[in-house]
Amino acid sequence: QVQLVESGGGLVPAGGSLRLSCTTSVNISVINAEGWYRQAPGNQRELVASLNRHGRTIYADSVKGRFTISRDNAKNTVYLQMNNLKPEDTAVYYCAADSWLGPVRNFEFDSWGQGTQVTVSS
Repeated sequence: QVQLVESGGGLVPAGGSLRLSCTTSVNISVINAEGWYRQAPGNQRELVASLNRHGRTIYADSVKGRFTISRDNAKNTVYLQMNNLKPEDTAVYYCAADSWLGPVRNFEFDSWGQGTQVTVSS
């Protein structure tokens, strides 16, 4: 498994921006995929964005055009740039990793960070 440490959450007004960071304990250029999930009170955890080893991204419909997932292999860090934030984006955001080292496959996240709170005020 991979150790993940998130940072960058906070309180921001609607329309503002935040960038979340997730520093990993492994070389992220060789693992299968990384992702960001979120969970709001009373809701199930949902996928926000994912990025696989080949650079393919997937976004939830609710964040397309506003959020961008990226990584810096030299820093073993994954980012989630969040622009034009809305109150409904308020949630705890979790970084996830799929530590599979074989051929690229559909992600199966097996490692999770502790979560970082994002609160968007209206």
